[in-house]
Parts: sequence; structure tokens; C-alpha cells
Amino acid sequence: MSAPLQRGLGLLPLAAIVFFNVSGGPYGIEDTVPQFGPGLTLLLLVLTPLVWSLPVALVMAELASAMPDEGGYVTWTTRAFGPFWGFQVGWWSWLDSFVDVAVYPALFVEYARFWHPTMTSLERWGVALAFIVVLTALNLVGVRPTGRAAVVLAAGALAPIGALVFAGLATLATGTGSLVTPWRPFLAESQTLPTGLGLAVVMWNYSGWDTPSTILGEARAPERAFRAALFLALPAIALAYVLPVVVALASADVPSGAWQTGALPAIAAALGGPWLGHAVALGAVVSTAGLFLSLLLTNSRLPYVLARAGRLPRALGRVHPRFGTPWPAVLVSAAVYAACAAFSFKELIVLNVWLYSLALLVELGAFVWLRLAAPGMTRPWRVPGGTPTAVVVAVLPALLALLAMATAGWVNTFAGVVVALTGPLAWAMAGSRR
Repeated sequence: MSAPLQRGLGLLPLAAIVFFNVSGGPYGIEDTVPQFGPGLTLLLLVLTPLVWSLPVALVMAELASAMPDEGGYVTWTTRAFGPFWGFQVGWWSWLDSFVDVAVYPALFVEYARFWHPTMTSLERWGVALAFIVVLTALNLVGVRPTGRAAVVLAAGALAPIGALVFAGLATLATGTGSLVTPWRPFLAESQTLPTGLGLAVVMWNYSGWDTPSTILGEARAPERAFRAALFLALPAIALAYVLPVVVALASADVPSGAWQTGALPAIAAALGGPWLGHAVALGAVVSTAGLFLSLLLTNSRLPYVLARAGRLPRALGRVHPRFGTPWPAVLVSAAVYAACAAFSFKELIVLNVWLYSLALLVELGAFVWLRLAAPGMTRPWRVPGGTPTAVVVAVLPALLALLAMATAGWVNTFAGVVVALTGPLAWAMAGSRR
């Protein structure tokens, strides 16, 4: 356990990891159009980063500048409210990742079926297993190669989306394609303001700004680099959602019935031809790899920091003497994600957002409490506008989190409460072993 972690992440790899922890690109966002309607979809894609993502990013940027330590929000919550609540947010977030991260091996296989639609069950299992093994091995050999791979994968995921946007704009500009008003109709038939599943889907697509803070101890100059990575990734993520949807909705070549999950390659083919459809399908495959790679990196640090604090088995806090990675925590996390890959994430997305919102509420509370209780804390960067502005910045996403939890339905709420209560139980069991 005495081996140190390696500080191998620069700004660009850190920004790529933020990109994948929050988004990964617009792949899978297609069914928001028939669910909400073109106009409401575009409005939500523009407003959500402003009222949900930006405030959370501002909060995380200040806390990271003040406490650029491994574990990120676990460390910050511990400083504000003590080790019990630090353990709770770490435990809840790790359990939440079991559902979130586990979906990507299955998605990788589904996107790969674009080229091999007759893939057998055994072949699908073998492809998913290879996916997990390769990306887990990359995580084990060091944070620096993992960060470099994240940069390459981010470029591979975004390049086809850029090509889709340019192809659509070129078609409309040259008059070879028919132009329609992209925000009409504003609402889908019988659609009202999104709640429940609809609200969860929108929030989930712009969530995760706190998650990369768990690797601050492995970044170079984290008090500055993390903030820069957040503010570099935020506009890139928003544009990657908004621009392809606007261009596709503005083209009459894309039929209204084309908008369904996984249909982005077909939409791209309608705009730019078969080659663009294949390129976007490849981008989706690359994106799933980047998502699993980066989320395994950041979420595996949760059991590591909790073990270092003496609240999980000490073996999970070991660091490889050569590679500087917490290899037992990586392996255990990857094994759990592989075991949970059989679940359908779409069936659990509301529960996922419920648990994420619960942890985020505590983190936002820690931010406000530290502003009030520790005004003299060194903060190389802080949310502009003084304490009143800082409180508003925290309250806005907190209200959205509460709304998502309140509209989750009694089944998801009950399941969320049950999962949340495992945190105090795990804390008590850890204390009895000490």
C-alpha cells in the first residue's frame, strides 16, 4: 500500500476523461425527439447545460482548486461533514456505477452488430468479454496510457459527428436537400413538460461533472487543470448534442420516423451517404470503449479511497509498485461491471439518476457549508460573485435533483432508499471490523 499513485494526466487527457464521464457524444440520444418533440428536445439540449451542468461544473471547479486530492468529492464531503458522509457519497456513487458502467459492453456489441447482424449469442459474449478485458488491462498499466487512449477515443467519437454536421450543412447550403423548420412541431403528441423518465434521460445525458474529481491525485497541477478540463469539455459536449440534432431535424431527407435509439448511423447515411453511416456507427463503437475505459478509471478510485480511509478491505487500497495504479480496486470494479452487464440500463435509468441526485445533494451541501463555515480556506479559484452567488449556483441544480427524485415514482424511490440505506449498514460493518 505504500506505492504512490502516478501523476500522469495533463489537460487534454483530463478533458477527454471528463467528456466520457459526462457524455461520450450524441449516440443514443435519438429517441428524445419522438419522446419530447423536436422543439422541446432542442430547448432541453440548450437549457440543460446552462441550468444543470454549468452550475455543477462551477462548484466542482472551486472545490478542486481548494482540495485537489485523490477521491475528489469524497474528500470534500469528508472535510465538510465528517467521514460518515464522505463514505456515504463514495459508497452510493460506487453502487450507482454498477448499473451505469455495466451497460457499455452490451452497447458495444449492439453497435458492432451493424456490421455483423447474424452474430450468435456465444460470439456476442466473446466480444463483450474481450471488450472488458482489453480496457481493464489498459487501466491497470497506468493512468498515462489510459489518458492518452481516452484522447484518441474522444477524437474517434467526435470526428464522425463533425462530419455529419458538415455534410448536413453542405447539403442544405447547396440546395440539394430540402430545408424544414427544425423546432416544429414543438411538442410530441400529448407531451407535456418532462418528468419521471423524460427528466431522468435529459439530466443523465448532462450528468457526471463530479465523477472525474476522483482522480485529482493523478493529474498534473490538478487545481488548475481540472477547472480547465471542465470548461473545455462543457461546450464541446453541448455542441455535440445540439448541432447534429439541429442539422438532421432541418433536413427533409431524414424522415420523422427515423428518430429511435441507435438510428444515428441511418440518419447520417440519409444526410451524407452510406460512408457517413458507417463512420457514425464506428464512432458509436469507439464511444462505448471510451465510456467504459474512462468510467472504470474514475469509479474504481472510490473503493480505493474508501479502503485507504479504513472503511473497505485494506487490499483495495493497494497500488501497483510499477504502474502506480490501484489494481485490486480496478479489478474488483471491472468484475462487478461484467457481472451486471446483463441488466438493461434503460429499465434502471430513473433509479440511476435518483442515486446520483442523492449523492450530488450532499456534495452541493458540502460546497455551501465550506463557503459559510470555512471562509478562510485557500481557494485559488472560486465561483465569482461572492457567497450569495455561490449559494444560488448550488441551489439551482439541487432543485433539479430534488425534482428528479420526486417524480421518479414509488418503485424507483423505494429501490433508491433501500440502496441508500446500505451505506450506513456498510459503515457500521466496517466499524465493527476495525
